[in-house]
Amino acid sequence: MKKIIVTGSLNTDMVIHAPYCPKGGETLTGSEFMVNCGGKGANQAVAAAKLGGKVLMCGCVGNDMFGDNLIGNLVKSGADTRYVRKADGVPTGTAVIIVTNGENRIVLDKGANAFLRESDIDAVLTEAEEGDIYLTQLENPVAVVGYGLKRAKEKGLITVLNPAPAHSEIADYFAYVDLITPNESELELFGGKEKLFQSGIGTIITTLGSKGYEYADRTSAKKYPCIAVKAVDTTGAGDTFCGGMCAMLAEGKSLKEAMAFGSKAASIACTRKGAAVAIPTRIEVETWK
Repeated sequence: MKKIIVTGSLNTDMVIHAPYCPKGGETLTGSEFMVNCGGKGANQAVAAAKLGGKVLMCGCVGNDMFGDNLIGNLVKSGADTRYVRKADGVPTGTAVIIVTNGENRIVLDKGANAFLRESDIDAVLTEAEEGDIYLTQLENPVAVVGYGLKRAKEKGLITVLNPAPAHSEIADYFAYVDLITPNESELELFGGKEKLFQSGIGTIITTLGSKGYEYADRTSAKKYPCIAVKAVDTTGAGDTFCGGMCAMLAEGKSLKEAMAFGSKAASIACTRKGAAVAIPTRIEVETWK
């Protein structure tokens, strides 16, 4: 089995439901408060580990209880956290989320995620071997994310980019991306499939929400449905898809098999509240009817 190296963000999500967004100076009674482990990097690492992958997580947290909790959650999922650095003097990334009438209003402090360094990536890549998988996203500084893609590609890794939240500057590094996983709005922001192919990317997997996903290469494109579920919370579904797909690729499964498995895992995650906590295990995916 190949290793999966995930470089990315680690956040604590604090969620509360409210009838409306409070006005200035107003105190409002909410409900259903939850503290969740999140961040796209951490979510994808947890997904890949819970779904069978051998995962090394590279990221940065504050030297605080939130950072300890995020590291503990990764360890519980089966991920290797030796390359999650604790930074002094900055808080762990935090998202405060107010849910009103099913819509999220989010205030984000990137915290330690903004302090990820090229040296952090160099450190984790000392354990990389040709053919391992490198998975990353865009909640850390774009230049550092791009550096990681370039270095991973130079070492012969299969590079996978989940381009979220979309940032135009990452286009400078598309030549180092083997496989990209945008949603429909991100694909549009980057100019569509043809522009991505022209930039050097060979495979595009576009997630389509409840409609499934689309595989495209330079010669063909095909859409695939996802399994039907009653969605409760779609937070982290895309991260589950990426992690599950990479877990299967690391086992030597075909990309078609890997996509189908990732999609099924993502659908199951939508039936539960939360991000990392909603990600199913390998057995749950294999036995889901």
